Amino acid sequence: LDALTPGKRLYMFSTGTGFAPFASLVRDPDTYERYEEVIVTHTCRDVNELIYSRTLIDSLKDDPLVGEMVGDKLKLYTTTTREHYERMGRITTLIENGKLFEDLGVPPLDPATDRAMICGSMEMIQDVKTLMLKAGLTEGSNAAPAEFVIEKAFAG
Repeated sequence: LDALTPGKRLYMFSTGTGFAPFASLVRDPDTYERYEEVIVTHTCRDVNELIYSRTLIDSLKDDPLVGEMVGDKLKLYTTTTREHYERMGRITTLIENGKLFEDLGVPPLDPATDRAMICGSMEMIQDVKTLMLKAGLTEGSNAAPAEFVIEKAFAG
């Protein structure tokens, strides 16, 4: 979070095990103090791979540390790419065609209000980074905070 400038809405874009770094951030009170909306996306091949993220997000309303803060601020947006599911498609496709924003009832990415964190496969990271840059967001770091960051642990 320290590598991001203040904003209204925080997106956490993840695929597969890329959800892992976000598991701690959604349990951190600082996340809800900094942002009015927190949107976690998790895309996997199969439905059963989404169980952990859904279970964790569902449990937060009863979490003694952040339960009262979460309220309507936190949204989980899950999709699959292989097995049939209520929402299907790569997150990059859903960003590009606007379906992500339509489904969530929020405007498209705006560098004035939106911040993003990205974690997943190298291909996904590069593709989402390209979309962030196209939307006018700038990549940040702890030394130079900006509008989006990439989880480097999975990037090598």
